[in-house]
Amino acid sequence: MNGFSIGLFVRRPEFGAALSFVAVIAFYVAFGGVSLGTLFGAASWINFAANLGIVALPVGLLMIAGELDISIGAMIPAGSMSIAILSGYYELPIVVGMLGALAFGVLVGLVNGFLAVRTSVPSLIITLGTLVAVQGLVLAGSVILTGAASVPLEAPAWAKMIFGQLINGKFQVIILWWFALTLVFGFVVHATRYGNWIFAIGGDEVSARNAGIPTKRLKIALFVLSSTAASFVGMCGAILFNSAQVSGGMNYIFNTIVSIVVGGVLLTGGFGSIVGIFLGALTFAVVNQGIYFTDIDRNWSNLIIGVMLMAAVLMNNTFRQMALSFVPKRKK
Repeated sequence: MNGFSIGLFVRRPEFGAALSFVAVIAFYVAFGGVSLGTLFGAASWINFAANLGIVALPVGLLMIAGELDISIGAMIPAGSMSIAILSGYYELPIVVGMLGALAFGVLVGLVNGFLAVRTSVPSLIITLGTLVAVQGLVLAGSVILTGAASVPLEAPAWAKMIFGQLINGKFQVIILWWFALTLVFGFVVHATRYGNWIFAIGGDEVSARNAGIPTKRLKIALFVLSSTAASFVGMCGAILFNSAQVSGGMNYIFNTIVSIVVGGVLLTGGFGSIVGIFLGALTFAVVNQGIYFTDIDRNWSNLIIGVMLMAAVLMNNTFRQMALSFVPKRKK
């Protein structure tokens, strides 16, 4: 049996993310006077992490495959407005509104994926175009159909319980969806051939295609997952808060990409893990929300958040480079 290898352990994508998570908490405890009991008992950061994490999972897989989707910034309000207009303004059954919101996500994902695999235009530019287009469509559609940019929604009790409940009055039920989806994504990516295919595409797409991997279909599926996940988060938000607005969602672009990179995924593709993406979302949430539990002057919050995120990314990259250069000693 092979002994424990530090190099193999450290080179795991999630190692840097776990280290960053611990380092962030240690910083807040040491310099911000944060109580661990207060921090871990708070709902704000875990609610923030859950909403962010659901979007980060498929976007992270896209980045592992060498692509990027920034249209998520428009798909979150699009998902919330879709269900609000259908089931709130027009009073259709809530199931119709849910299917409409998710179907819109599938449609936008198909457009992104088709353009990405059929043209030579980078996915960043393609999804930038759909980002702006969907924003305009949602705003114009809301004003034309309802005459307003904000639409109320009254969901039935069963929908509230599954998608918009506050557990113990403070923890959003979407946290459970995040945990469940993380397990599903983790199994698919790390225990099936589809995960190997995604890593192969990110490593060398031409070689992957020559090996018989359906690269185009897989990329389209990942774009669909990305847009649909963002629409799902928007849908849950509308059910939770009993209303939807055409604005919001743009911060998710930056937050999602940073959390994924903190989680150990390379922007160049071919490297990453579901556990790392999960921990990256947790780390970003603690950095972003933890500052409000400290004694630190709020005027310094943006600077501290930016420095800590940069340090987390650099720490992750440094340990990865050290691990890749590690050569275990052979037993004599």
